[in-house]
Amino acid sequence: MASPQTFALDQIKLAMARANHLFNSEVFGNRNFAALDDIYTSEARILPPGATMIAGREQIKKFWSDFIQSSNAKSAVLSSVEVIPAGDGLVEIGRATITIQPEAQTAAQVEVKYVVFWRQENGQWKWDVDIWNQNG
Repeated sequence: MASPQTFALDQIKLAMARANHLFNSEVFGNRNFAALDDIYTSEARILPPGATMIAGREQIKKFWSDFIQSSNAKSAVLSSVEVIPAGDGLVEIGRATITIQPEAQTAAQVEVKYVVFWRQENGQWKWDVDIWNQNG
């Protein structure tokens, strides 16, 4: 029988999976950048590869909008590898496959690895710190 702690973590993992799916289906699939309000905390930070840290949800929306539109990104399928409790949040280690199709080019898949620090905001689990880079 699962302990209450295990049950709680399982419920949190389900919430995390929903947010990760929303990132793919709404942000990449429908280019609904307002959905990032349900994914990132209001004071979130992202650390994109080869770029400076970006802070705040509005700046994060601009980053993803620019990236998705300029690369004609089609999807970002995230797969959680491990979830580790850490202080007042959780650390997720995962893999993602991003499909892009720049203008006049064939579609390409980019494999990345990521670490996200999750924190609750208004009772909802969201990404607070997000860092990723491309596999070698």
